[in-house]
Amino acid sequence: METKKYISIAQAAKIMGISRTAVYKKVKKGQIKALRVGKVFVISEDDISGTRIDVLGKPLESAQKDKIRRAVKKTIEEYGEVLKRLGNE
Repeated sequence: METKKYISIAQAAKIMGISRTAVYKKVKKGQIKALRVGKVFVISEDDISGTRIDVLGKPLESAQKDKIRRAVKKTIEEYGEVLKRLGNE
């Protein structure tokens, strides 16, 4: 008989690099399979291991990537010197 290992919402959030709230929302939407044990949810390690689910729950579109690139470029142009100083400390 195979035994599965389960992790908590907090552990899943840490593995995926997102907040616990984001994990709960994904569970509620059915994007992440979870079992309710009493008052808490648990997630099978098999469903999480090696998986990074982004906050949107889907890959970014090219328009979204371009918007991010423009924002980063603008930030570097406006705050480049400050960012360099912060990096040296």
